[in-house]
Amino acid sequence: MHKQDFPIFAAYPETVYLDSAATSQKPQCVTDAVARYYAAENANPLRGLYDLSVKATDAYENARTAVRDFIHAKSTKEIVFTRNATESLNLVAYSWGMQNLCLGDEILIAISEHHSNLVPWQIVSQKTGAKLRFLECGKDGIYPAESLRNALTTHTKIFAVTQISNVFGNLNPIREFADICHENGTLIVCDGTQSVPHIPVDVQELNVDFLAFSGHKMYAPMGIGVLYGRRELLEEMPPFLSGGEMIEYVQRESATYAELPHKFEAGTVNVGGAVGLHAAIGYLNSIGFDAVMQHEQHLTELAFSQMRDIPGVQIIGAEDAAAHHGIITFTVDSVHPHDIAAIFDADNIAIRAGHHCAQPLHRHLGVPSTARMSIGLYNDEQDIERFVNTLKTIRRRMGCDG
Repeated sequence: MHKQDFPIFAAYPETVYLDSAATSQKPQCVTDAVARYYAAENANPLRGLYDLSVKATDAYENARTAVRDFIHAKSTKEIVFTRNATESLNLVAYSWGMQNLCLGDEILIAISEHHSNLVPWQIVSQKTGAKLRFLECGKDGIYPAESLRNALTTHTKIFAVTQISNVFGNLNPIREFADICHENGTLIVCDGTQSVPHIPVDVQELNVDFLAFSGHKMYAPMGIGVLYGRRELLEEMPPFLSGGEMIEYVQRESATYAELPHKFEAGTVNVGGAVGLHAAIGYLNSIGFDAVMQHEQHLTELAFSQMRDIPGVQIIGAEDAAAHHGIITFTVDSVHPHDIAAIFDADNIAIRAGHHCAQPLHRHLGVPSTARMSIGLYNDEQDIERFVNTLKTIRRRMGCDG
């Protein structure tokens, strides 16, 4: 569909890249935008009064405006730039969690969470005495709304959950979850890393308190991420990092902090990354999410239907391809996932193997590790054909058949 937009496939024409859930490839328009910024607008932004600094500041803040519009936040003050989704989630855990949680409180976490939305809360729990509790899903990855309602108590202060699982690929009903949480006086922090690049996300419609995502999974450069937070919450939260740019006035013994969102953006910021993110948003908008979803769902269904017919292949999660949103995690009987990935690599096909930063989920499912293929805009039917053809040979090549 759009492979010609991505220069890496000109450099590696034989490669089938099916690891977009780990990181996406970058279209030419994104790499051009970043190169153009460094060639023609590079300066330290925000406090320089000369022309180049003003241009850099405008580039940075224009990117923030683009993000606001992309996820339909109310204000640019609710958009904090970070290094990645992991830093965004750590910001919530440390800045909100350390200030608002104490002994007797509870943190509820969906068992399918990526470690980035789990380990920070473990540390907050250890330091504050708040208790970690887990919401468990079925083998299909589904969390019935009633199970969330039953898991919440008067002590539950925050619920951590992903919108689209990086293992199951399933879409959680975040708006319903948010309404249930808010009825209970509980905040909800949502990991949007796997959703924002693939489906339209409206933070006001979702009614989430926090949402985190990374640029590098949505065709933007590595090193730029976003935290959306409701303004009234961010206003009350202390800075996560301190130093330059996040202050207004500094005296010997005290300092006053800059206004939102700058109080959370200490040090020299990643303007080039923000420019790349802006270009990636423009790229996705030019295609349109209707086309994005139609393309990715078609390829998911094509792969899923053929994988189900291959002896020894076990798909993790729902039995309906439509529930997988471009992510199919699987095992092959009697073959370690690392061997599966190695065989695919020998055929110039990139997939991922391991626990996908979701070890508690794998233990819950009783599966030590899995293999995962994940789809992006640059994939096509020929990629799926090559993937399926190699998958059919795995057991034979490992000496498991005959």
